[in-house]
Amino acid sequence: MSSLTKVMVSPHIHSGKSTSGIMGDVLISLLPTTVAGTLIFGWRALLVVAVSVLSSVGFEALFNYIIKKEQTISDLSAAVTGLLLALNLSVDIPLWQCVIGSLFAIVVVKCLFGGIGKNLVNPAITARVFMVIAFSSVALPSFPIDSVATATPLSAETMPSLLDLFIGNRGGAIGETCTVALLIGGIYLIIRRVISWHIPVTFIGIVFIFSFFMEGFNATEAISLIMSGGLFIGAFFMATDYTTSPSTPWGKVIFGLGAGLLTCLIRYFGIYPEGVSFAILFMNILTPYINGWTRRKVFTAGGNK
Repeated sequence: MSSLTKVMVSPHIHSGKSTSGIMGDVLISLLPTTVAGTLIFGWRALLVVAVSVLSSVGFEALFNYIIKKEQTISDLSAAVTGLLLALNLSVDIPLWQCVIGSLFAIVVVKCLFGGIGKNLVNPAITARVFMVIAFSSVALPSFPIDSVATATPLSAETMPSLLDLFIGNRGGAIGETCTVALLIGGIYLIIRRVISWHIPVTFIGIVFIFSFFMEGFNATEAISLIMSGGLFIGAFFMATDYTTSPSTPWGKVIFGLGAGLLTCLIRYFGIYPEGVSFAILFMNILTPYINGWTRRKVFTAGGNK
């Protein structure tokens, strides 16, 4: 039978992108911030990255082997999860905690729900929230590696200069410090059409507007606050996860709006100096409802469905 007359279920058009190709682009986009984190914090940052990535890939391979499932590590999603988790951790975190975080992200959040595309929340962001609650060393380094390996600026008494925040000459998690590196990676993903602009622009924009009003209409302070903490890495690389973010343009805007507002509420009124991870996790839970609210209505002879 000719392929032109073969009856098949949708989708009928293939974009040409594969999971491994998309994940490969994400890994490439995270290279600048990985390199920056290593230059800023030293060789141990690279060690944390290596342990998290290898643990994530290893746990997925082991899980698939135990349940006799076809191996999926070649799609690179486990490597992406491990890298994102590492970049959201402190440089001086005990390595065994990296392993625990990878186990939680891959097995509990991802594999037990059926694997890639079936998890309800982002594995890396959920593992980080779990680790922030369980291990204080995730958010606040217990000892300085060098002059900048200190707590995130959001918990400091004085804010670094805009230049220091832009190039990464400040404390925080390994991958959240260098704004310019994160921007390069985010723009790369948008150009490659791996992500759209809706979530990151709305997310960062709402945090800027909220901070601008809360800081007495001080634009400089508002810019400092959007470059502090994990806003850029969260907005570009974690909030845009295909499975756990809305699929419609308006849904993405709503997601970014909600994540931005929640981040600011936690920053200004919560007990944690940073709220990006918690905000993204909460909006992940709302994603199915946002998709339902913003999905196109289909009109048929039987009425509106």
